[in-house]
Amino acid sequence: MTRPTTSNVRISKVDASDGGQTIAFALAIGAARQVCHLETSFCSRNQALAYLQRNRTILEQRARELFLRGELTDGVIHLKMI
Repeated sequence: MTRPTTSNVRISKVDASDGGQTIAFALAIGAARQVCHLETSFCSRNQALAYLQRNRTILEQRARELFLRGELTDGVIHLKMI
């Protein structure tokens, strides 16, 4: 049985300084998993998660590009809303 892709999505407890929500998710790169943080301007965690799910493909592409360029902070890829 296949697990849904949203099983790798976790809501982080980190509050963004501007009142938005930060979502943490894992990006599969080969056999490894890379942690990514998405900063949003949404007040609700449900809105932030829905945004991530709607734009997952684009956000994963951006995260892979940042990974290939080595743009990581403390081993984490940081993304912002599109």
